Amino acid sequence: MNYIAVPLAVGMMAALGSILAIVLAIASRRFFVYEDPRITQVEELLPGSNCGACGQPGCHAFAELAVAGQVAPGNCTVSSEEAREAIADVLGVDVGGDEKIVARLACAGGTNVARQRAAYAGMSTCRGANLVAGGGKGCAWGCLGLGDCEVVCDFDAITMNPFGIPEVDEALCTACGDCVDICPKHLFTLEPVSHRLWVACRNEAFGDEAEDECAVACTACGKCVADAPENVIEIRNNLAVVNYAERHGAARDSIERCPTGAIVWLTPGRQSLKGRQARRIVRQSALPVG
Repeated sequence: MNYIAVPLAVGMMAALGSILAIVLAIASRRFFVYEDPRITQVEELLPGSNCGACGQPGCHAFAELAVAGQVAPGNCTVSSEEAREAIADVLGVDVGGDEKIVARLACAGGTNVARQRAAYAGMSTCRGANLVAGGGKGCAWGCLGLGDCEVVCDFDAITMNPFGIPEVDEALCTACGDCVDICPKHLFTLEPVSHRLWVACRNEAFGDEAEDECAVACTACGKCVADAPENVIEIRNNLAVVNYAERHGAARDSIERCPTGAIVWLTPGRQSLKGRQARRIVRQSALPVG
């Protein structure tokens, strides 16, 4: 055994280790990126769902922008009011934020009012049904009622009513957009919560043709246009369309003469108020197929 080589090797390894430690220390100082400790504080107050409802890829990114003053605490619609206020206190700013955005569904054609022209048997998803002749519903634009939106909603904001129509709970909805992306009929949109005047229909057939397939379809009769303030509602492609840039907040009376109840006034809960002349729906069972 070479008794000189062993200490020499140990010494060289120690020297190399020391050199590497010095290099790492220098690199650490040179490339150190300071992160404001308030970012961690804010992130801990956020829900941690990383849902993207705020427009950012995750809660950490939102926390960074909040600390930088580029977004308001109130822009996180998933957080509770208490959490948003706590974030504002940490940052010494107002809660701020834009108007709450929620998902809206442009269909009310449940099984008790909308005809199913063919029975669908297959994968129990709206996307699967839509691939088979559009799902068999008489209204080619209508909700298929298999609940893909309910499944994909991580916040339990969507529940299916007894007639297969999704209902959105405004208080729970975070406007994450998952329901918008999953619906094969493109019936969901994200709207400011103040958009209470709502056309719960997407059917572009005209008059009797639309009503033959769904008792609550818009028939393009034009009564809502006549009753609404000027320029608030127009008929476009045989469908009433609300212009939200106009005085929609004062347009509640425009629902009163809608004969099918296709245009409604949405309450802060889940209720859709129909006009006085809307046909009353009494059927509590599904229409026969065919």
